[in-house]
Amino acid sequence: MSPEQSSAPDGAAPDPSAAPDAGAPAALPAQPTAADAARAEPDETPTDGASDDATTAAGSTAGEVEIESVVDPTTVRRAPRYRAFFTVGVVLGTVLGLGLGGAWLQSPAAAPVFKPGVYFTVIVVTCAALGAGVAGVWAVVADRRSLRGRR
Repeated sequence: MSPEQSSAPDGAAPDPSAAPDAGAPAALPAQPTAADAARAEPDETPTDGASDDATTAAGSTAGEVEIESVVDPTTVRRAPRYRAFFTVGVVLGTVLGLGLGGAWLQSPAAAPVFKPGVYFTVIVVTCAALGAGVAGVWAVVADRRSLRGRR
């Protein structure tokens, strides 16, 4: 901290009695360490062996509620993960496109084509897009099925 900076927060006047002498070097206040905190004794200890009502073993306050006491796992809706559905759809569509494109390249129908690589790429990309579309429909159907018993 430079001499121009104040240790007092904005809007608060510094305590003039705590100012160091002009000739003496300024000493930093002693900061407690982790070891000091570990050695510190608690102010109040429960006499009956029970923990304090305001805090739990996890350190949460009394205003917080444990999820297990509020949520019944038998009524939790199991919604699908759309990203996983789309990823599987794209991967399976790409694999199918590679198979179809490779089979098309080996067929006599690909012989008169000027650039068969372009057609192969179009087949692979189209199959990947169709796979993503089918997976999206499948995810929506799965989502609707998860809502069926909740209404």
